[in-house]
Amino acid sequence: MSSSYLTLKTGVEHETEARRSRFVCAMAPVSGVEEAQEFIAGRRRAHAGATHNCTAYVIGQRLQKGDDDGEPGGTAGTPMVQALVGRGFSDVVAVVTRYFGGVLLGAGGLVRAYGSAVTETLDRAEAVRMVPARLVRVSVAHDQAGRVENGLRASRYAVRDVAYGSTVEFAVAVGEDEVPAFTAWLATLTAGRARVQTGEGMHVPG
Repeated sequence: MSSSYLTLKTGVEHETEARRSRFVCAMAPVSGVEEAQEFIAGRRRAHAGATHNCTAYVIGQRLQKGDDDGEPGGTAGTPMVQALVGRGFSDVVAVVTRYFGGVLLGAGGLVRAYGSAVTETLDRAEAVRMVPARLVRVSVAHDQAGRVENGLRASRYAVRDVAYGSTVEFAVAVGEDEVPAFTAWLATLTAGRARVQTGEGMHVPG
């Protein structure tokens, strides 16, 4: 079973300072690499005159990427990624924009400055815990669809899609540990007439 993680509810921005250099950190929740790259491109356009625009993103359980943008290797992107992962965040992109203040920080100073820019911004962010779930496909006859849809809309289960054909099919996000209870609830609601197929894994707010 995949594990739970934190992500951001909305974007957040915070500015820190280290020896007269300004570090402006902006973060946003993202669903994939393309969305992360679009956010990064937008921040680089907005701060085209900055000394550096260093970036990090964590997508899913495995994809982590940092970019030092001209800072000494490993002093910016890596500590930014480590700050996100260390706090348990995923599906998040961070850009730290540096405006040089005239004083060199050294490698250790840069690592601390970029890492703390991310952690201090996370301290001000509204986090959402995402828990493992399954996409469950439910197929019912048309004469039961209204009852099932009303029951689902009134429940804590998130309806992702409804398709009308020879039967009515609902795609429902159900917490991994709630699938047996959900199946039993459906059986009671439909007198055992619903067909249920458990599909791919995903995460939902928990």
